[in-house]
Amino acid sequence: MRNLAAFTALAPICALALLSGCSGGSGGLRGSNPMLPSAGVVPDAGGVEFLMVGNYGDNDIEVYKIASDGALTEVKGSPFSSGTGPTAMGIDPTGKFAYSANSGSDNVSGYTIDATTGALTAISGSPFSTGTNPSGVAADPTGKFAYVSNYGSNDVSAYTISSSGALAAIKGSPFATGTEPEYVAIDPKAKFAYVPNYSSSNLSGYAIESTGALKAVKGSPFTAGTDTDGVTVDPTGKFVYASNYGSDNVSVYALGKTGGLTAVKGSPFAAGTEPTNIIVDPNGKFAFASNYGGNNISAYTINAKTGALTAVKGSPFATGTGPEYVVVDPAGKFVYTPDVGANEVSAFAIESNGALKSVKGSPFTAGTEPAGIAICRASSGKCIPPPL
Repeated sequence: MRNLAAFTALAPICALALLSGCSGGSGGLRGSNPMLPSAGVVPDAGGVEFLMVGNYGDNDIEVYKIASDGALTEVKGSPFSSGTGPTAMGIDPTGKFAYSANSGSDNVSGYTIDATTGALTAISGSPFSTGTNPSGVAADPTGKFAYVSNYGSNDVSAYTISSSGALAAIKGSPFATGTEPEYVAIDPKAKFAYVPNYSSSNLSGYAIESTGALKAVKGSPFTAGTDTDGVTVDPTGKFVYASNYGSDNVSVYALGKTGGLTAVKGSPFAAGTEPTNIIVDPNGKFAFASNYGGNNISAYTINAKTGALTAVKGSPFATGTGPEYVVVDPAGKFVYTPDVGANEVSAFAIESNGALKSVKGSPFTAGTEPAGIAICRASSGKCIPPPL
């Protein structure tokens, strides 16, 4: 992530490096990992999918309907207003609510999702206060709690989620992190949370208590590569993956019973230039890293036993300028990334071996400086995100 002042100053050089783009700075435009649904639950293949993109430069959220071939069409009423500088998007595991972390106004906007149309409606009481320069947002798989990483104040804000989607601060919040935290990722069993600290080049690990409060696990923080920028937990809850922007690689860890992390054999694994984020597909077969400086996406197959990564043939796959984040649709068929430097979204179909093939019509027009991104599939009147 990049703080707003640094982001503005560095934009001509970094091609608008969200939250953690170019070396030597940080804070401002970054999408967090999509919010987690119930552990191991992949939404059914029927229904329609929606993609939500926070446009940092326009202070709004664009919502697209995803066609059966992966193409994007903007929904009626889009874009929807957000706070200043939306940098991260998330959808809660119940599929009822969407949240946007607004780095420029130090708050989170909350919305109800119309699962039929994809339209967003502001939740009563929104926006909700955060720390300084919020950079990532995630909910635990139970749908009880939400967490926001605050890049500028080096902490994580924790909230309870009400039945209306409103957020209320948890006692003890905010909780300290390392320097310049970028994201929040939660394991599928809702036991642990992990935060990548950009300037500390490490991962903070926490146990999630019954109240939603965070308690550092033994051994935290865990050493990573240089300028740790993104983090995700695989759907099985066995492995944690962290993208290292400054060292052009991905650290992979085995997740222990008490939340501790142990580097797997072969880690770190090579990525492209300046990887900003990494995600695992809903089936746990493939991993994808967005390489901001390389204008491409690295694709990997995952060893189910060890968590080790092997580059897919043809990887990396070209995107537009400055791919900041990457998401996989709930059915595991498509990959999307907001290209912050090109004001567009690149779309790909995932082939059987994990290779990416550009969707017809891609890239698709977005607003100014698209940053945060989230995805969901409508089912039973809800819009459920993938289990990542």
